[in-house]
Amino acid sequence: MEEFRAEICEVGKREAPKMDSSRSRLNLPAGMETSLHLDLIPTRFPANPKTPSPSKTTYSDRFIPCRSSSRLQNFALAEKSSLAKEGGNEAYIRLLRAEFFGPDSVPSSPGGQGSPISPNKNLFRFKTDHSASSSPFSGVASGQDGGILGEVSTPPRVPRKVPKTPHKVLDAPSLQDDFYLNLVDWSSQNVLAVGLGTCVYLWSASTSKVTKLCNLGPRDSVCAVQWTREGSYLAVGTSLGDVQIWDATSCKRIRNMGGHQTRTGVLAWSSCILSSGSRDKNILQHDLRVANHFISKLAGHRSEVCGLKWSHDDRELASGGNDNQLFVWNQRSQHPVFKLTEHTAAVKAIAWSPHQHGLLASGGGTADQCIRFWNTKNGNMLNCVDTGSQVCNLLWCKNVNEIVSTHGYSQNQIMVWKYPSMGKVATLTGHTLRVLYLAISPDGQTIVTGAGDETLRFWNVFPSMKTPAPLRDGVVWSSGRTHIR
Repeated sequence: MEEFRAEICEVGKREAPKMDSSRSRLNLPAGMETSLHLDLIPTRFPANPKTPSPSKTTYSDRFIPCRSSSRLQNFALAEKSSLAKEGGNEAYIRLLRAEFFGPDSVPSSPGGQGSPISPNKNLFRFKTDHSASSSPFSGVASGQDGGILGEVSTPPRVPRKVPKTPHKVLDAPSLQDDFYLNLVDWSSQNVLAVGLGTCVYLWSASTSKVTKLCNLGPRDSVCAVQWTREGSYLAVGTSLGDVQIWDATSCKRIRNMGGHQTRTGVLAWSSCILSSGSRDKNILQHDLRVANHFISKLAGHRSEVCGLKWSHDDRELASGGNDNQLFVWNQRSQHPVFKLTEHTAAVKAIAWSPHQHGLLASGGGTADQCIRFWNTKNGNMLNCVDTGSQVCNLLWCKNVNEIVSTHGYSQNQIMVWKYPSMGKVATLTGHTLRVLYLAISPDGQTIVTGAGDETLRFWNVFPSMKTPAPLRDGVVWSSGRTHIR
């Protein structure tokens, strides 16, 4: 038996040097292998691998960051995670659904509770990190939430400065102090037409030249003037109820149209169609392409028609009367589409917005003193502003979304409003009587106002389309007071 064991040891000694050291579990020095029984690694792995012991730690290559340095509280996640611990995983899922898809997307819980409400408005809205050092370039105010990328606050916009005094004044003798007349209009060719007594005068804003267009004679007088959109022809309404068409270049009358029984105090062009309103309560539609004096009559007002304006697309006509009513007509109807009766005084001031289709502004007289805004698509009143004075005229600026109004009793002021907030941009004074007449220059920057004090005053109130600096011409807009005749 002892000999058999010795033989086994001898075999182990002879076979040990031939073994590959890579097959052993331990890398031992030579000589120690003889005193230890080594378990050789089999050349084939077993079909079923052994299940690792649960006591052993398994390592992987997934990186887990240090959450203490992640500052997750900046994304308002830390305070939400506590809800999951308190109310369970279901409450947290319902909260996320409500944040992403709205409270209506979360079904009611069996207990009757609705969707969860988060403490913050937006779950993933980035909050200001007060622990970080403030940067001189940071635009986010301290203690306020920023936007998704941290909104940079902009400095407040400086209000536009409007000159408080007119830069030019023209004497206009015999300019009537009559609320129902419309005696001033500015053409697209930069020529101002003014009705003074029995005459119509043209003042060129480019050359300051005054031209006498016509004289109606001692039995008649001028009640309204209105340029065509091209600025070549001028329509004149008379106290006898006629409507005359004059060529401004040759100073010749090319048409005289009757139809009204008494004075024609308001005119409005729509391409080749000229609308005229009269004290006889009617509105006549004149077509210059036909021989008839008028092609249709619009009856509806119960008193003198003193306000008349076509929309910019020529589809709607707004009319105001001394019966305190505002009517909206279309091209084909013989009856008003809308009868707007909220005003409590005569409606002379009418203006269509050039910025929004179907937006109409109207102003009431002394007993009303309000500017009202209408949606002519459904006839609803959008807003009402009490100005504190009789509203004589309204005019919308084409360069910016602002509207100017002129007033009579009791302050005789001119006011510029920002739409739709109706904040006051400027209040201008200077006329000593009611500011009954208003027109705007072709560039949309300068307005001219006329009053019974027999003056025409020019004001720079609106910015240009490209630059806020008003247009100034040393020759045309020279300061001082001159005469229009």
